[in-house]
Amino acid sequence: MSPTAWIPPPGPGIDAYRVVVGDRTIDELFRLAAPMKGKRLQHVNATRAGGGVAEILNRAVPLMAELGLDVSWDVLRGEDEFYAVTKKFHNAIQGDPIEITSTDLEIFLKWNRINEKEIDLHGDFVIIHDPQPCAMIETKRATSRRPSGPGQKFIWRCHIDAANPNRRLWNFLSTYIQRYDGSLFSAPQFTGVLPIPQYLVAPSIDPLSDKNKPLTEEQVSAVCERHGIDMKRPILTQVSRYDRFKDPVGVVETYRMVKQTNDCQLVLAGGGASDDPEGMEVLAEVREAAGNDPDIHVLMLPNGAHIEINALQRASTVVIQKSLKEGFGLTVSEALWKGKPVIGGATGGIPLQILNGVNGYLVNSPEGAAFRTRFLLNHPEVAQEMGRRGIEQVRQNFLTTRKLRDYLMIMNATTTSDRTITLK
Repeated sequence: MSPTAWIPPPGPGIDAYRVVVGDRTIDELFRLAAPMKGKRLQHVNATRAGGGVAEILNRAVPLMAELGLDVSWDVLRGEDEFYAVTKKFHNAIQGDPIEITSTDLEIFLKWNRINEKEIDLHGDFVIIHDPQPCAMIETKRATSRRPSGPGQKFIWRCHIDAANPNRRLWNFLSTYIQRYDGSLFSAPQFTGVLPIPQYLVAPSIDPLSDKNKPLTEEQVSAVCERHGIDMKRPILTQVSRYDRFKDPVGVVETYRMVKQTNDCQLVLAGGGASDDPEGMEVLAEVREAAGNDPDIHVLMLPNGAHIEINALQRASTVVIQKSLKEGFGLTVSEALWKGKPVIGGATGGIPLQILNGVNGYLVNSPEGAAFRTRFLLNHPEVAQEMGRRGIEQVRQNFLTTRKLRDYLMIMNATTTSDRTITLK
């Protein structure tokens, strides 16, 4: 095993999901997995904690192993210079007008080459997550020509909003991406012109994880009491990393507009990720915007505070995810699963989850978010019905069992598909 390998702690077994999704779905997973039994599936990403990718893998890896795959997960090694560059890459791919220098590209390649030497890319199927490690394929595939026939299959998984990327950076990354056997994107608008198969696979949440499992009223009350949140008054909540693309300052503006007509509290709850050096900067901006308002609760939660996030979402009257750019936004599905109406930015993967006017609202500004929030606070019966619809939307489309099915199907399809496919 590679020294960079990470083995997540086990959680509920695959059969435990039958009560949530039914026998038919679980039996299908075992049928799809049977031809793949013993195949080596290797994941590589930038961090083992913090952010949606690590959260997904922490639960998916043990479940894939239970389905009979020889699955492993390797985490990149890097220093501050690497993570500063890859954060720039992340922002540039999401359309931020950032200058990418030749030095940036050299640092990126240096660390990819270091990791390629340290991580044995041994899998029959190797899934490389996001831009940080995408050039690790360089020595495996020295040119853009991919061998035909049996052999290792390399898949690049993009979790971020690539609808309008920085052209220079995208052209640079594409020289490596096109060496893969396939690519996975979260939404149709993220796919680009690539000479490899492109698959559309939405992320998912784990309904049995600490972040999403049912909690008692006592558990929810204890968390709110610990943070000084009054459960007898309306609560608006946004859960996300402190990232400017999540627009937490815009959420504070939304709250102030709503507060003019409706009594409410605002909870901004987030954590950090080891590959995101801007988090503390953004947190300071949010605290400055919040000022001394006792009804604004800006929480910096440690990695692994899943029960707390679960409780805060369950205590909420309305959940907000007012992102300006968003690869998917797992917090939307998390809140919908808890029966909450969600107001989200009309961007990236959020419209895949929020059906406008059905289980929440899509907005483009703080003013729009405030308007919709006031409506839900003044019409609790509408909010309750939206919450009910949201649970079923997630059950049908965004649970981890669906993602497992998609991955198993793609493992069979990587040698035969030359077109974009949506797995439903």
